[in-house]
Amino acid sequence: MVQQGRGSAMLATVLVSLLALQLEVAQAATYTVGGAGGWAFNVVGWTKGKQFKAGDVLVFNYSPAIHNVVAVNKVGYKACLTPKGAKVYKTGKDQIKLSKGSNFFICNFGGHCESGMKIAITAM
Repeated sequence: MVQQGRGSAMLATVLVSLLALQLEVAQAATYTVGGAGGWAFNVVGWTKGKQFKAGDVLVFNYSPAIHNVVAVNKVGYKACLTPKGAKVYKTGKDQIKLSKGSNFFICNFGGHCESGMKIAITAM
């Protein structure tokens, strides 16, 4: 009889955990970087007024012939440099899930980052 009680408690715990995970995934938002204009010059201010959460997805729409997206660290963001081993996206329709904390993205085509093709996002 005691075994059956433990099994029911374990099953309930597993179900509650799965439900919590489902709710977290369901609450993730998708944002198109730059809005209708997409990933382009002067998107730096695009993040203003938005509250991002870990798990939210950023969609970067752009022409891969003239732009890319590089996930960089804070130093890379500030200096517009691509650190060794940085992930470079180049499909033109990239979807990137935000991590908790600071997330930094730049275009590393010549002069693009310096012209405002970069964003910094803090995800809660």
